[in-house]
Amino acid sequence: MEPADNTIFLIGEWRVDSAAGEISRNGETIRLEVRTMRLLMCLAEHAGQVVSIDDLLSQVWPEVSVSQDSVYQAVTSLRRQLGDDPKQPAYIATVPRLGYRMIAKVSPWLDQRKIDQQKIDEHTIEDAQHPSAVRAQQAPVRLSWLLAPAILLLAVLAVAFLVRSKSAGRPPISSALAAQPQKSIAVLPFLDLTEGMKEEEFADGMTEELISRLSKIPDFRVPAATSSFYFKGKQLPVADIAKSLGVAYVLDGSVRKSDTRFRVAARLVRAENGYVIWSETYDRGLDDKLWVQEDIAGEVTKALRASIDGADQAR
Repeated sequence: MEPADNTIFLIGEWRVDSAAGEISRNGETIRLEVRTMRLLMCLAEHAGQVVSIDDLLSQVWPEVSVSQDSVYQAVTSLRRQLGDDPKQPAYIATVPRLGYRMIAKVSPWLDQRKIDQQKIDEHTIEDAQHPSAVRAQQAPVRLSWLLAPAILLLAVLAVAFLVRSKSAGRPPISSALAAQPQKSIAVLPFLDLTEGMKEEEFADGMTEELISRLSKIPDFRVPAATSSFYFKGKQLPVADIAKSLGVAYVLDGSVRKSDTRFRVAARLVRAENGYVIWSETYDRGLDDKLWVQEDIAGEVTKALRASIDGADQAR
């Protein structure tokens, strides 16, 4: 199979829509950045084969010059989106000193859909030919018409009862957030707002560096990167995200780039009321991306610690 010739196909349990830039599984949909999708497509097109680092650089970053670190970070990001464990991979395997290999099954989505439809058609024909089905089709339907209003009324009453019961037993979101540990913060994936969104790996690295720094502060509770990156690309209220992760504060931000400099913006939001209690912008040169990430993460960590401690004392 050639995924490049099909906009929708299957990789393992994931349905991939390359045209929409999305992958979905069991009702969950994740939007991938352009380069992450391009990386996934490249590995899928060569499923079962080892794709070298050089080949990935030429196919995923054809118009820009980047180092091998960009490949490593991109693969790490893709594995996270797929829920793949690099130690026991089900999708992408690392071949030491050679490259990466897609080990999950890649198959056409249309073929799978046709198979499912064929099974449905076969069952429909068998059911229709069964003697009991024929008798049921010939049975009077007057009783069904008489019972329909009563059944509908019972269903409405049941739904109303369930909604009322859940509402009565569930505290308001603001109350639930107020009960969270005050020294708890989630770092959401930073947005890549560069032209062409070509710095997704840098933005993800910025997020992971901040999580690492903040988690080392005594008494601070910080959800792991796997939990934070679950919300990447999802448009959800800050209060809902904070309640799901069990934190009182949420840190988010964005990355922009000029010809010679990075601009990283960060803001701290009090989830209980949605107010921004701190924000800052950092400008750094492009000389060393890792140093830029560490430098900014260090400054943000100091500022956040002071802001949260100050907010707690004022409460």
